[in-house]
Amino acid sequence: MPDSHSVTNALEHGHSQQEIDARLSQPPGRGDLRDSVYGAIDGSITTFAIVAGVAGAGLSPFVIVALGVANVLADGFSMAAGNYSATKAELDNINRLRKVEERHIALNPEGERRELRTILAQKGLSGEVLEGAVAQLSAQRERWIATMLEGEYGLASVDPHPLRAALVTFAAFLIAGLIPLLPFLIGWGEAFSASVGLTLLGFFAIGTLKSRWSLSSWWRSGLETLAIGSVAAGIAFVVGSLFHM
Repeated sequence: MPDSHSVTNALEHGHSQQEIDARLSQPPGRGDLRDSVYGAIDGSITTFAIVAGVAGAGLSPFVIVALGVANVLADGFSMAAGNYSATKAELDNINRLRKVEERHIALNPEGERRELRTILAQKGLSGEVLEGAVAQLSAQRERWIATMLEGEYGLASVDPHPLRAALVTFAAFLIAGLIPLLPFLIGWGEAFSASVGLTLLGFFAIGTLKSRWSLSSWWRSGLETLAIGSVAAGIAFVVGSLFHM
């Protein structure tokens, strides 16, 4: 069960008319949380998987650094490109459906009003209030289309941003992915042990930060992410050990 502090943080915002107008006039949409958590966790896991696998195979620190840096740059770019393409496809689909609704409103406005009336009725409006809302929304083309997209297709009113999603993913992957490599880059003694410690700490920190936007307690979210990362790292080390020379 979420603790009361987490719930309070998740729901906390002002309710003055000025605060309400400012917040609702610029809704945040999906935001950067998904992309940053996705990039950071994958960056930590994949880079440490290479570190653990290569270290398990008994290869030199130079090989670990070379393969690790190559992974951070290449795999990070690959993830960013994939997220850009996926988000762009999502945006293209939204624009396609927007064109469909524009065409339907132009060709069959009465049919679209019936759909609008049904959507608003499902939200709890009825009688004169319902008819008044239908009349007002159908007189404002953009709001009419936005309501149809949300009610008919379940799409948010804020469009995704492909380039921003890609940049956030790459930055998170790069920052988190460098953590397992730090001991090797700066030449610490017992670099692998230090890399293990830093990576596990990074997993826990990512989970802790993630809890700021969820209803989970910070320690539960941190331990969950730590467990996921530890399993992946352990698998990589065991596989690498099989090829120890």
